[in-house]
Amino acid sequence: MMKRRHFLATGVAAATLPAAAHAFEVDPKFRPQEVSIDPKHAQGQLLILPRAHFLYYITEPGKALRYGVGVGKAGLEFTGTATISVKKKWPTWRPTDEMIEREPNTYAEFVDNDYVKPGGPGNPLGSRALYLFQNGRDTYFRIHGTTAPRSIGRSVSNGCIRMINEHVQDLYERVPIGTTVTVL
Repeated sequence: MMKRRHFLATGVAAATLPAAAHAFEVDPKFRPQEVSIDPKHAQGQLLILPRAHFLYYITEPGKALRYGVGVGKAGLEFTGTATISVKKKWPTWRPTDEMIEREPNTYAEFVDNDYVKPGGPGNPLGSRALYLFQNGRDTYFRIHGTTAPRSIGRSVSNGCIRMINEHVQDLYERVPIGTTVTVL
């Protein structure tokens, strides 16, 4: 039989665990699911609707696999058409000069040096990254995993499209280099 003292101690211990120790469940509407979509979109392309926080992978005319995403804050979002020209597993990361200039305290470890954060579980790009290019040039926008799963369904990033790591791993395996990405 559990004594009151043990019960209270267990409750206090659980409450003091780091936030990462508590399981996070993404809202069911942001989990991958097959949906109908306007058949005008070409099979194999990605369509991103930032205001709705969804990314669609067109699987066949009129059908898509929909994923929930986190997107850029107002004024930092990417719009237009790009091509996935590079794909990386456990990518390295360095904030852009503009990010460092906007938030020097947040990115203090990157000020006045050329440090690049190695890939791994603590890297903000998560487990996979799809690099968006326009006219052969890197846009510095990515579709990538995240260490902040609570950002899915929100407009909080510096412009990139964030996905739950397991979801971006799935997408990574589905889309080849050269895939067209349209962000409306």
